[in-house]
Amino acid sequence: MTQRQEQRTDRCGRLRTDQRVRPATLRSPALAPFQVRSFRFQWPADLLASWAFEMETLILGWYVLVETGSVRLLVLFGALQFLGALVAPLVGVAGDRLGHRNLLCVTRAIHAALAAALMIFAFTRTLSPLHVFVIAGLAGLIRPSDMMMRNTLIAQTMTPARLMGALGLSRITNDSARIAGALAGAGAVAAFGIGPAYAVILCLYAAGFGLTLGITRVRVGATATAVTAATAASGTEVPWSAWGDLRHGLAYVRRKPELMAALSVAFLINVFAYPFVFGVLPYVAREVYGVGQPGLGTLVASFALGSLVGSVALSVNRFTLRPARTMLVATGAWFILTIGFAFIQNITAGAVVLALTGLAQSLCVTPLAAVMLRVTSDEFRGRVMGVRMLAVWGLPIGLLLSGPLIDSAGFTLTTSLYAAIGLAFTLWIAVRWRASLWRLAAVANARM
Repeated sequence: MTQRQEQRTDRCGRLRTDQRVRPATLRSPALAPFQVRSFRFQWPADLLASWAFEMETLILGWYVLVETGSVRLLVLFGALQFLGALVAPLVGVAGDRLGHRNLLCVTRAIHAALAAALMIFAFTRTLSPLHVFVIAGLAGLIRPSDMMMRNTLIAQTMTPARLMGALGLSRITNDSARIAGALAGAGAVAAFGIGPAYAVILCLYAAGFGLTLGITRVRVGATATAVTAATAASGTEVPWSAWGDLRHGLAYVRRKPELMAALSVAFLINVFAYPFVFGVLPYVAREVYGVGQPGLGTLVASFALGSLVGSVALSVNRFTLRPARTMLVATGAWFILTIGFAFIQNITAGAVVLALTGLAQSLCVTPLAAVMLRVTSDEFRGRVMGVRMLAVWGLPIGLLLSGPLIDSAGFTLTTSLYAAIGLAFTLWIAVRWRASLWRLAAVANARM
């Protein structure tokens, strides 16, 4: 038997530690984050929400492509999924003031309501591409903030030594969803139709919402007080308002080179890498490989499998990684693999390269998040992670530019050009912030 340290909130809203006895099975470093009660609720809640997200994206993306036959409308649909990246910083401000757990409950309830609306349209045979675009736009306003709130809640409840492992476990919810969600989404629509498939999605959202209610509640008043105190301690005159808090958060980011570098990498991969593993994959499946929806599910699942392997390796926490160096090397590998993917004409080879790309992606984004959360003080985490979500806006930009380019220049040339530009900028970031990202003694390279 071993003891576990469980974090709860006292009457003043501070985290306190309780000692309780847990089974010896939790001695594994990979399972250590589950010693925290809040994480035992958050992880399955995130898992169910991620499965619903992936099923929804795959089903609706294929629906738009089949109904409209337009790659431009397909990438427009993909771009709508990330519309909320523009308002994510304000969501981060609201989370710092009101509590990220409270906001997460609200947003997941809204996702369930939107899924119910689409299910009704499907069962009544009134579903149209217009309905899909409108509801996708509404869901896209809040979906990008989901990952931001997940990571912030993990940072609030985990010790620094457990942070990388907990983030790796959190990434597993996304990676497994891309495998199971993609295959289940494609199979469910093919076997039963879009209506029953959306009934499953609604159930996943509802169950995830119920589990989210069990996440540790940090007292709102204490959070707001900490934010106000931090603002006053800076010596600047900042109004007590959402915009004032946001300006103060942006100033905080500008003062830390580690945060500026990580944000630059995040924007870079969203513009030049993610479009070819998310929004454009239905086009690749249908036009390049000549396969249907099950083939698309295989491609999505291959990328997710590689990402899952990387997340499991990080969650085991047996490797003494240098987070910033790992982030840079994995980003470069990601772009090199994307160049290779551009020239592949066989779905089997394409699936293998996508699996390796998923591994590189996992070894990039998880250390990136760890760097940002590690160097950010508690009272600024919501705002900093909200600003980080602005980088996600690079994905719709990359998608919207890729559609016309693929139509005019072809998939191979467009993908190669994107990846080459991304690789060049990766090298520039490594040189520009080499003191903060590459030195072994740098804070961003502290062993985790």
